[in-house]
This record gives sequence, C-alpha cells and structure tokens, in this order.
Amino acid sequence: MRALRQGLAALLATLTCGVALAAPYVGPLFDAHLHYNVEAWDGRSGPVPPQEAAARFQRNGVRAILSNSRPNDGTHTLAGSPQVRAAGVTVVPFVRLYRNRADYDNWYRDESIHRMVLDELARGSAAGPFRGIGEFHLYDSANANGPVARQLMRLAEERQLVVLAHVDDTAIDLLMANTPSRGQKARLIWAHTGIGGAPVARVDQLFAKYPLLMGELSYRPGLTCEGGKLCAPWRELLLKYPGRFVIGSDTWVNQRWDSYDDLMAGYRAWLGDLPADVARRIAWGNAATLFGLPEPK
Repeated sequence: MRALRQGLAALLATLTCGVALAAPYVGPLFDAHLHYNVEAWDGRSGPVPPQEAAARFQRNGVRAILSNSRPNDGTHTLAGSPQVRAAGVTVVPFVRLYRNRADYDNWYRDESIHRMVLDELARGSAAGPFRGIGEFHLYDSANANGPVARQLMRLAEERQLVVLAHVDDTAIDLLMANTPSRGQKARLIWAHTGIGGAPVARVDQLFAKYPLLMGELSYRPGLTCEGGKLCAPWRELLLKYPGRFVIGSDTWVNQRWDSYDDLMAGYRAWLGDLPADVARRIAWGNAATLFGLPEPK
C-alpha cells in the first residue's frame, strides 16, 4: 500500500509538473479591446504618454490594437503616433460614442451622438478610415431599441463597420434585430463575451444563431481556473469556434495600463493550453482577418 501511495504521488507530481510547464503562446498578439482615455493621456500630460504605450505594446509582442477612446482624441493620437508606428503596431481605429462620462447613460437616444459618429467617419484618422463603432454600453438591454442605437446598428451593417458592444445576451438579440439582415451579416464583437457571465451554453446558442458574432475575452468569468489555465467548458467552446474569439486588455482605467504586462502574460499562458493553430487564431489571426491585416513582419 505504501509503495502504491508513493507511486501515485510520483505520478501526480509528474502530471502537475507537466501542466505547469506547458509552453506559453509566443506569437503576435492583437489587442482587440483597448482604450486610450483622457485619464491615461490628455494630449499634454498623463501616466501613459504615446511613447510609453508604444513601449508596452512592443515588449509584449502586441502588433495591432483596436483603439477606442473617450473622447476620440485618444484614438487619433495613437493613430498618428510615430512611436506607435516605430514599434511596428497597427492601429485599427473605432469611433467611440462617448465624449464624456455622461454619454454612457444616454447615447442610445442622443441624436448629437449620431451626428458625432457621422462626423468622425467622414474625418477618418491618421491610420486610415474608422473601421467600427464602440465600445458602447447598455446597462438596460431594452435600450438597444433606442432610436440612436437602431440608427447606428443599421449604419454599421450598411457601411460594413464592426460594432464593439458591452451588453448582456438579451441585448445581443435586440441589437441584431435592428440590422437589415437581422444579425446574419452584422459584424459584432461582444465585449467580455457577455457582462455578468452569460453561461457557456448561451454563448454557444448565440454563436450558432449569428454567424459573424465574435467574443472578446477580457474580464470573462469562468474562463480560467487554477494556475491561470483554461477551464474545461471554455476550452471546449474555443475549440468548437476557433475563428470566433479575440483577446483584449480593456484599459478602461489606468490600473489596467499598470497591469498591461500581466494581462498579456496571462493570455499567453492559457493560449498555451490550446493547439498551436487555434492559439494563433485567437491571439492574432481572427482579428487580423476581420480587419484585413497582413501577417506581421
């Protein structure tokens, strides 16, 4: 019996060691949910000037970012930054709906937001035309039927823009219903793949219903388990839909900028639990394909 216990202990130690030593993903990253808000840099001062942002991207192997900022000045700054360009980082600019914090609660019915979006789309950025709308929030899913929310969902599909939405699963259905194709041609990135932790089965259901819906994985409850490894239900879902997930930092407050290295290291750790081709698609390829980016040099 003692020998059996010793043998089992040795086997367990070997298996545990094998899990702990799983190689992290080492390829390029596409940060598909990044904010460069006024608190990080207001154009003159702040804890994350453009050169510091560029340094964090470069040392973490981030080769592209989906930038959306409150106000949109932050995205214009990153899009035109020579430091970001020198770091080999492609900026994919989105029009955010917020000029200030008050807009979070009212954008879906504020016609001035609609006009602001149209103006920004016409203006473009130093990195080229805006590629999407968002991130926006809906704290009450019924507000997906607000007049400006309806207008912007129609606009996004008509102009082939991608939407980045921080909403619950009920709002996904409502937003999709407001597109000309009723969600069949709408390109929407679901921030956090559901606020409040939509069950895996519900995510699966929505992915099956809307063929272009994608899930972004920051702050996602239940994604990782002990040691930062993927939890089994999520690993199964990622393998079922390898072309439908992206990663992001969600630097909505400066503390997330402070943790940027750890956030990217955390992604690399659990991506290492996946087959190499799946890991690269989630880390880089899915977002790169969505926006037509070439392989990084």
